[in-house]
Amino acid sequence: MASINLIESFQEFKDAENIDRPTLMKVMEDVFKTLIRKKYGSDENFDVIVNDQKGDLEIFRRRTIVDDDDLYNTLTEIEYKDAIKIEPDYQVGEELYEEVDIQKEFGRRAILAGKQTLASRINDLKKNILIKKYEDRVGEIVSGEVYQVWKKEILLLDEEGNEMLLPKSEQIPSDYFKKGETIRAVVKKVELKNSQAVIIVSRTDPSFLAKLLEIEVPEIFDGLIVIRKIVRDPGERAKVAVESFDDRIDPVGACVGMKGSRIHGIVRELKNENIDVINWTNNIQLLIQRSLTPAKITSMEVDNEAKHANVFLKPDQVSLAIGRRGVNIKLACELTGLEIDVFRDNEGEVEEYDVDLEEFTDEIESWIIDELKKIGCDTAKSVLQLSDEELERRTDLEKETITEVKKILKEEFETE
Repeated sequence: MASINLIESFQEFKDAENIDRPTLMKVMEDVFKTLIRKKYGSDENFDVIVNDQKGDLEIFRRRTIVDDDDLYNTLTEIEYKDAIKIEPDYQVGEELYEEVDIQKEFGRRAILAGKQTLASRINDLKKNILIKKYEDRVGEIVSGEVYQVWKKEILLLDEEGNEMLLPKSEQIPSDYFKKGETIRAVVKKVELKNSQAVIIVSRTDPSFLAKLLEIEVPEIFDGLIVIRKIVRDPGERAKVAVESFDDRIDPVGACVGMKGSRIHGIVRELKNENIDVINWTNNIQLLIQRSLTPAKITSMEVDNEAKHANVFLKPDQVSLAIGRRGVNIKLACELTGLEIDVFRDNEGEVEEYDVDLEEFTDEIESWIIDELKKIGCDTAKSVLQLSDEELERRTDLEKETITEVKKILKEEFETE
């Protein structure tokens, strides 16, 4: 049989639906023209014809008929006496088209090598198409079905069966997924590892929250509201600064929705992550005040050159400003770009004798003092005012440690 069947290779093309037909035909021709050049030295007078329905490939050779004993180039010419053996009606000067017996001319080994080269070219095309597709989708939300769950990452398959990786570092701490579940995430980057395209998706990147807001809030999608900045402690808390280009639109109200209708779905998607939506402003003092929500600030001192701010609050507001495990103040620092220190404002109150926790560094380890400061306790009395249970709940300190710390602090006042 003069033609060879490449239906298996064609099937690989059909599986990669994004490979267009002209590209398919060109690759097939290129692979077998390479075989022709190796065999004959040139492919100029050969035509490679691909039947894209059946998967057949045929090669035709064109030669000019010349007078007998007038042959100069065996590659492009054929003598009249040999031409009429193929077809008696041929005349000198005409072109003879002859189908090449591929199996006979090239041999099984060369054809097998050609098929392998073709398969390799197909894989390269698939890889390049996949890279281009997902490079254009970086920052967009995609859905994938959980195919395999490993300790350090989850393998997802998109709707076309392409593989995506969700590393542990890009998962919300409370994320738990089983095989077959559908996950939404944002495309973070596309990498090449061992010549394979690796699509990395994320659920912790700020752009994931930004895209969720864009889906839920039409005003953001339409460009009437713009997201100025997002900072996150994934699964714990997020702060979103928004600004409206239309004075009639309240950006915070639009993002939250009636009775929280718009934000609730996002909170559920992010595993109950608290989301503070605030109005963006270029007034740095106002931005600090808004970024420390829900705490209410009494006064502040801002040093723009040093990128530092001292914030003073009433004692009952300090823990709100700092937040659980110091998350609220950490995010406020990231949002404003300033280092913020929180202090108690005792103005207007009868000042009692108190001692700064730093005075106890010779008796209490510094890491314990840091833990207490994270929850707004920077003096001895601020620690003693809290119950053992509350201290244990709000810090990483053990009950025995809390008891010992309180004992040391109480002794200070008993001595006085």
